[in-house]
Amino acid sequence: MLVRAQSLMQKAMKRLEKEFYLILRSNREHLDAELVAMADLNAIAHCMIGAGYTKECVKIYKIIRKSIVDEGLYRLGVDRKLDWEAVDSKIKTWLYAVKVAVKTLFYGERLLCDHVFSSSSPAIRESCFVEVVREGALDLFGFPENFAKGKKTLEKMFRTLDIYEAISDLWPDIESIFSFESTAAVRNRAINSLIKLGDAVRTMLADLENSITKDASKISVPGGGVHPLTRYVMNYISFLSDYSGALSDIVADFPMEVPASMPEAYFSSPVSVRLAWLILILLCKLDGKAQFYRDVPLSYLFLANNLRYVVNKVRTSSLKFHLGDEWIEKHDAKVRQYAANYERVGWDRVMSSLPANAAAAMTVPEAAEWFRKFNSAFEEAYRKQSSWVVPDSRLRDEIKISVARKIGPAYRRFYERNRAAVSRQAGSHGIVRYAPDDLENYWSDLFYGPSGGSFSSGSSSRSSVSSSGHGGSSH
Repeated sequence: MLVRAQSLMQKAMKRLEKEFYLILRSNREHLDAELVAMADLNAIAHCMIGAGYTKECVKIYKIIRKSIVDEGLYRLGVDRKLDWEAVDSKIKTWLYAVKVAVKTLFYGERLLCDHVFSSSSPAIRESCFVEVVREGALDLFGFPENFAKGKKTLEKMFRTLDIYEAISDLWPDIESIFSFESTAAVRNRAINSLIKLGDAVRTMLADLENSITKDASKISVPGGGVHPLTRYVMNYISFLSDYSGALSDIVADFPMEVPASMPEAYFSSPVSVRLAWLILILLCKLDGKAQFYRDVPLSYLFLANNLRYVVNKVRTSSLKFHLGDEWIEKHDAKVRQYAANYERVGWDRVMSSLPANAAAAMTVPEAAEWFRKFNSAFEEAYRKQSSWVVPDSRLRDEIKISVARKIGPAYRRFYERNRAAVSRQAGSHGIVRYAPDDLENYWSDLFYGPSGGSFSSGSSSRSSVSSSGHGGSSH
């Protein structure tokens, strides 16, 4: 009877073993607690383990579920045979894969394992889960570790931060899913990846600072426009500001001393200090590059253009939340100061070529001489500045309006007081060259670069104004 009972037990276990296998295999894609299939798996596992067939039950479970996990990771693009020299092209794939793997694949396996073996010992549940996911999880988190070992170029900064953010955001799930002691290797690999990625970012931040500080290019941007270094650095820093969460973790243990020129009240975090410091280094560098312009007014225009670009980048990006309104207002005021310096130096001779009291009475020869002085000063200033540029339309209009307000009304009073008398004098042809409206037309052409207007030498009329469709009289 014992032999017969043992034989029947073996047959029953074989049948349950086969059934267990068939249910697992036929439900490869979808297994959750709401399926009837789940209840059957739980019942079979409970029966087999209770009858002493733990080894057979666990073996089948491990083989089937591991193949499912491995296949799932392969479909997500996680390949164990990945050529680590080609990691750059795999980053987008990995960023998607890690979220799906942790949130769906590994999490689902943990739930399934806990449910199927809920009546068994914790050791069995742990053994099954570890066998199913450990190898694939180590492969998955080996990617960022290997990426961090590569060459640390500035171009890799944002990819590195993307990977860091992905792991950091998933860390609570990773810690929960892989909570078994036997899965400590997975947790450690994820942590090591964060450490190495953080080290790489700190290295690249230092490299960025050094590259700005050591930039030795002597390029003078035509017309005093925005320097390539300004565009590159500000675009780079504005992108960096979007990673404030990851950067906060990375620089938290590596604070920098705040220079005296950077009041701490401006900044809300160590990340803000870092970003402001990088911008300050850039601005200092631009001060040096302004010296390459022989024309002093052009050097001021260069500084105004570049600082306005910096301020606009701050105002229209996440940098605004790091540096704050006070920083923006302070540097906007500095832009206006640079513009005022440009106007003062660039148009001083023109302004001084008009009498102090433009409406005062004077003789015709005196008035004619003032007209000649103004014509010479204005034409020289315009000819020199016609190729200069102000890319920002708002700043361009502000400067034009300011220059026009300083010169236009005084010239108009002088013109209206003396034009007729000078024009009636014999031999006065060409002395009164510009009506007040002509000046407005000339100023409107400024700051667009070499395509601006030009003078017709010796002519009493402005050919360039007429050809471009502007009005204005000539006398």
